[in-house]
Amino acid sequence: MSESGGCGRGSARPATAAMGSRAEVLKLFRALHRTRQQVFKNDARALEAARQKINEEFRNHQDETSSERIAELMKIGSDVEVLLRTSVIQGLHTGSDTLKCNE
Repeated sequence: MSESGGCGRGSARPATAAMGSRAEVLKLFRALHRTRQQVFKNDARALEAARQKINEEFRNHQDETSSERIAELMKIGSDVEVLLRTSVIQGLHTGSDTLKCNE
């Protein structure tokens, strides 16, 4: 009896916690794709390469259960999103030694 009650309550908490983590992971996944679309908006090859890499990394870790490892991966993903948004500059060759920055 207590075993059954304990399992019911115990399983509800991890499910709730997992759903919170899942929502945060999905939020990061979407943010990375939005940033990818903004940063590489006129570069089809870079857009596709970034899409594949984001999807690959999330797929490779989709079965991760360790909350510590998930937190570490989320930090890495968040850092990557910030780096893409703040540090990547795309340019277009307009002459032999001239570049025009994309906005």
